[in-house]
Amino acid sequence: MSISPSPQNLAPIPILESIAPLAAETRGWFIDIWGVMHNGVRPFRDACTACERFRQDGGLVVLVSNSPRPCDGVAVQLDRIGVPRTNWDGIVSSGDVARAMIRAYEGRTVVHLGPERDLGIFSGIDVRRGEAEEAEAIVCTGLFNDERETSDDYAYRLTHFAARKLPMICANPDVRVERGGRLIYCAGALAQHYERLGGKVAYAGKPYLPIYEKALAMLKDLHPGGVERSRILAIGDGIHTDIAGAAVAGVRSVFIASGVHVTRDLDAAALDNLFPPGRARPIAAMARLVW
Repeated sequence: MSISPSPQNLAPIPILESIAPLAAETRGWFIDIWGVMHNGVRPFRDACTACERFRQDGGLVVLVSNSPRPCDGVAVQLDRIGVPRTNWDGIVSSGDVARAMIRAYEGRTVVHLGPERDLGIFSGIDVRRGEAEEAEAIVCTGLFNDERETSDDYAYRLTHFAARKLPMICANPDVRVERGGRLIYCAGALAQHYERLGGKVAYAGKPYLPIYEKALAMLKDLHPGGVERSRILAIGDGIHTDIAGAAVAGVRSVFIASGVHVTRDLDAAALDNLFPPGRARPIAAMARLVW
């Protein structure tokens, strides 16, 4: 099954019931986690089976996540949710990329926006977490309470940061994700709010190239010589992260219709609205990842 990867191809986007035909012509998958492999509460068994089948046929699965946690923490979270380790070969997270950015502030003070569960992002890095008045940068991993807060709850704090011209490192460019059927806000929502106030933001993760460079390097470690980009498939539910990021990295993509962008049936009209001219387009779409 050969479909042109051109992001400007305005032919109808095929809606697939099985990933198997595309799997046959690919060697490596870059799989988004939240929205494809699980919903933050429970695993998607069909997606788990698809990844396992692909690996059994010789494929390599690299999970590419906008989680602000380093890859080891992401693996533990997957264990807890119930995504088997037999589903993947490696993990690259936004947190891994953000840690390299944070190291630029070693020996200095930063202010952290995000819950305590994300503190692993600072592990082994010589930075002090303090208040805005003494900080030289902001590290944003998310909202303190993403179950009930939005970026509006941070308006005063972000305005104060902007007045001090503090640069922000956004460790998770996602704006919203689906958790157990509910949409919750992520660090990307705070970063966008900060930019509207004139703040400067450096983003780690998708759709930016550094996370894909790490994923490509991981494929090379897993398969000496690497995998040709024409034989890599990115699979994700984020239009502005997974699909746009795949285009930036020069790999084909498949769109998964989670509740982040699709609230009704997935059909041609919905896809035309989601992927208008000028926007990066996937080569196919699926209601969910199924073998």
